Amino acid sequence: MAEAAIDRLAGAVSAQAMMRHLEEFARRVKLSGTPEELESFRYLQACLDGYGFQTKLILHDAYISLPGKARLEVDGLSPGCITHSFSRPSPPDGVRGQIVYAGVGGPKEFAALDVRGKVVLLEQIANPAASLRGSQAGAAGQIHISPHQHLHEMCISPVWGNPTEETRGRLPTTTVLTVRKADGDAIKRRVQAGEKIEAVLHAEVDTGWRKTPILVAELWREGASGEDGFVMFSGHHDTWHLGVMDNGGANATMLEVARLLATERSRLRRGLRLCFWSGHSHGRYSGSTWYADNHWEELERRCAVHVNVDSTGARGNIVMTDALSSSELYELAAEAVERQGAQKLERHRMSRAGDQSFWGIGVPSMFMGMGEQPLGSDDNVMGALLGGKNRKGAGFGWWWHTPDDTLDKMDAELLVRDTRVYVHAIWRLLTDRILPLDYAAHAEALSNEIGALQAKLDGRFDLQPLAARVRKLGEAAASLKARAAGSASDEKVARINATLIALSRALVPIDYTSGDRFEPDPALGQSPYPVLDPIRRLAATAAGTDEAKFVAVAAKRTSNRVAFALDLAKAALEE
Repeated sequence: MAEAAIDRLAGAVSAQAMMRHLEEFARRVKLSGTPEELESFRYLQACLDGYGFQTKLILHDAYISLPGKARLEVDGLSPGCITHSFSRPSPPDGVRGQIVYAGVGGPKEFAALDVRGKVVLLEQIANPAASLRGSQAGAAGQIHISPHQHLHEMCISPVWGNPTEETRGRLPTTTVLTVRKADGDAIKRRVQAGEKIEAVLHAEVDTGWRKTPILVAELWREGASGEDGFVMFSGHHDTWHLGVMDNGGANATMLEVARLLATERSRLRRGLRLCFWSGHSHGRYSGSTWYADNHWEELERRCAVHVNVDSTGARGNIVMTDALSSSELYELAAEAVERQGAQKLERHRMSRAGDQSFWGIGVPSMFMGMGEQPLGSDDNVMGALLGGKNRKGAGFGWWWHTPDDTLDKMDAELLVRDTRVYVHAIWRLLTDRILPLDYAAHAEALSNEIGALQAKLDGRFDLQPLAARVRKLGEAAASLKARAAGSASDEKVARINATLIALSRALVPIDYTSGDRFEPDPALGQSPYPVLDPIRRLAATAAGTDEAKFVAVAAKRTSNRVAFALDLAKAALEE
């Protein structure tokens, strides 16, 4: 019965309807907090009102940074360049300094150089980590060398969401530009040959608080209670330039999923909540973070799963194997990709990117982008953003975050394919009697991390209590999964689902945060189970040293944190 419904809904996905949406999205540049963006949000709202959703348009304060004009002067030459969101604007006469080459701007490279008051020349696309290191090292400016001839707009703030009075100190303090590869390589060759070259950086950047929109649209079956659970399906609507792929394709997918599911509302066991964010591109996920902060209690109590969507349906994005999923949702994600895309999903963790602002609350998540370019078709400028080793995809295409992200980059057939994956996954999340969350798989992933750390520690720190807890968790979660597979009364189904939600609240925060459920971690790369990082540092520290003793204090505290989370999960399973 469920498979027949999925096939029927997937078969009804309309390329024509989605392409009409894309034509509308292609009419406006949607910078966060601008009148053009708000006008486009009202188009979304009108569509969803027409489908029968309950809609609400929210305006909230967000700290937004919109880059403007940029210019670089090097020995009388002025190669083409752009500046970035959250770069420091330059004074009227520019930022002046000697150019120092620092590779990719890693910790060791900055540690080996004195860059105070200088302009750092860096490989790779502009990014928050390099920006933060350059700021901390006292650089006056940064010039990034694009991996190819295209200049990609980027947000370089390492602060996730709106800054607080404490985190605002991590915002960039340097003026940051990006140049094309040919121009950057020419400068690099001269610097590496020993020439002392001065650069002058000019950048206009408008950074400050402004009102930005969030559109919330809900679909419920008749008679649903205000306490019933829901699935959140989200994507950003703000864009760089016209942004027809990013994020017009995803917005078209969201509207099409909404249109189809509105015809089946009587069969929904859970509500569907669509959220369209602003501030993704120009506020480092300010919209989704504001929503998490201001709806924390409701999301903690009622949100079962977060499904995210970005940049669907683009020309040449044929690789689906690298789509992201948390461990507990991998089985569902793999099924949807295989059934609708005929590809086998690899096991890539969710990455610290996209509007994944709900992990601290304990909401499990799946997907972000879907199709990607195959490796070898273009420079992989997005690998670090999308996360995972052994990737087969090379990102969303050379036009990503450029003025060339236009309607001609879209492929109607691939847009239908990607949208069918979302229809499949969301339909099951909304209609399965028991939520398709597999915490035995989660326990296996955590067990592997702890086992690897045990081997590295070589008896210096006792992880056996954690290993034993995880082993018991896996056994109990597997038993719960087996019981859930059988027939059960409505009362037992409700208890199993409540248990799965309780497991999520205990385990998701230790899987994807450093342990704080309320303060987002920085917008920087993370290890699997980042909460374990103090134990990883201990394993990397020489035994018997004072440094090892300092690190051991943090390691013990993080061990207690993980043990407490596992005990919460155990209590939920026992109940």
